[in-house]
Amino acid sequence: MVLFFPINQELDCISSSGRILGKIKFDVFKEEYLFYPDDDSVVLSDIEVACVAERIAGLYAGKYSFPMQDDD
Repeated sequence: MVLFFPINQELDCISSSGRILGKIKFDVFKEEYLFYPDDDSVVLSDIEVACVAERIAGLYAGKYSFPMQDDD
């Protein structure tokens, strides 16, 4: 299981054991959601990969969202 916490236009991805896996960010130039590992040593389990992929698919489908920062 992976927990997702919104922080400033990003979603922190945290494993059920509390390990930070990385972040899901929206790339405004590519107009797509991307997963960025916390560091190069992070290895996701198959379940963690599936959870992150499901969250990204849900963001595209409108099932999930995270707050966008408004600098105005």
